[in-house]
Amino acid sequence: MNEFFIIVLRAALGTGLLIGLFGQIVVVPTTAADLVAVYGDYAPYEVPLVTAAIAGIACIQVVFIAAWALLGMIQRDAIFSDRAFRWVDVTIGSTLTATLIAAAVAVYLFFTEVPTPQGDMEVVSAIGAACLCVGAGASFAMLTAIMRGLLRKATDLQTEMAEVV
Repeated sequence: MNEFFIIVLRAALGTGLLIGLFGQIVVVPTTAADLVAVYGDYAPYEVPLVTAAIAGIACIQVVFIAAWALLGMIQRDAIFSDRAFRWVDVTIGSTLTATLIAAAVAVYLFFTEVPTPQGDMEVVSAIGAACLCVGAGASFAMLTAIMRGLLRKATDLQTEMAEVV
């Protein structure tokens, strides 16, 4: 892979990690606190939903770290090794964890009577967004599992070719 392309991808991953960290430390807790200050009825929902949001962002950060490691393996021409499968498995596991968190949030919002000062569409929209995240997460996990199978096949073929040569 082109060295410039690897540098650009790593810069994007690093930026994503920093933005996620900023979101975990500043944006999510501050936004939740501001909403509770304006709408006091939201107070019981603040801790579980903030925890879910921070955990979901952490799952995405784990995927970024795994992608960083895989890019390093590509750069060293070592992608066809068992270590690569560990990082791909980490990606799949983290994606499934984030998907389960989104599903739990959707179920939580569906079965909880959340007070809505501006109408029920807020909760319906939040449930819809959580369900959309579940679908996207499940799709990404399945795609990554398929790509893992292709990586396995390519690794086996490369090992076989190395034995022949």
